[in-house]
Amino acid sequence: MVSLAILRNLFQPKIRVITIGGIIGLVDVITIGAINWDINMWVDEFPRTGEEVPVGKITRVPGGKAANVAVAAARVAGKKRVSLFGALGEDDIGRKQVEILAEEDVDTSYIKFVRGVESGQAYITIDKNGSNFIETLFGANHEFLPDDLLEQSRLAVIEKCRVIAISDPIVPTAEKIAALGAKHGAVILYDPGTKLQAGLEQLKGVLKHTSVLIVNSVESNRLAGSIDPLDARAKLKEYDLDVGVVVKLGEKGSAYAGKKDEKVMMPSFPLKEFGLQVVSTVGCGDAFLGVLAASLSEGFSDTESIERANLAGGLKATKAETRGCPTKNELERTLEMWRRKR
Repeated sequence: MVSLAILRNLFQPKIRVITIGGIIGLVDVITIGAINWDINMWVDEFPRTGEEVPVGKITRVPGGKAANVAVAAARVAGKKRVSLFGALGEDDIGRKQVEILAEEDVDTSYIKFVRGVESGQAYITIDKNGSNFIETLFGANHEFLPDDLLEQSRLAVIEKCRVIAISDPIVPTAEKIAALGAKHGAVILYDPGTKLQAGLEQLKGVLKHTSVLIVNSVESNRLAGSIDPLDARAKLKEYDLDVGVVVKLGEKGSAYAGKKDEKVMMPSFPLKEFGLQVVSTVGCGDAFLGVLAASLSEGFSDTESIERANLAGGLKATKAETRGCPTKNELERTLEMWRRKR
């Protein structure tokens, strides 16, 4: 029987049902992790060791996983529905980052500024096929510490938030926000990226509070020797971790295994059928995570949310800019056309 408290919540304004984790809550999203300045360099082919290749074009644009995820989520969830937690240096890059994020309607009130440390920067080389290599100076990003989450205003946001998308903060900070978010009923999405190289034993403190782990095919192979999310779940269970898993498969779409070991394959958006082509894959995973978080907060089911995230990642690939995620109207319009064609 459904409790009276839950029934009251269902009819309050701005309340949605979130299927992953079975949580009912306010439509609020927190993203936490890196805020970087990206230096993108386009080449025909990647250099071999000791080889010099000409750069055809270079751009300098805002990036960083958590910042990109925040922008993607805000474009779908709406104005001031997404808060970004992270750190910047007290430098020109830091000031410019806040201005740009504010223009995207991301709430920047909880960003920490660190004196004497440079803001994060990433150097990204992109070939003619849209593939990329990334080298990152994390700088101030590593200065956002667990105790920073206990600051009164940040803690208040965590307590009311219903979806937290964790990308690449330092592991102790990730552990702290996962624990705090889970305590207050938030859905915890964790996309550890390079942090996965630390091993499951090191990440166990985060994963025990995680609703869904998001990895790409390379990371899934490193985790479980397979790109099957059921194999990844089995590996997690060896560490007493009951976590849903999404494996991003690029042009092949994605695969999801939930906590009941149900498996769903989600197709990728067929760009060529719509007269589109890949320009850059940089930021596709961030668009995926941002739209996944926003969609869950809007009350879409897990499979619907992953479908929308797939589409967002595909549409982003057609844009050169790292933050090429579609707006809510673009996403909905394209999704409707795609469904009619299937």
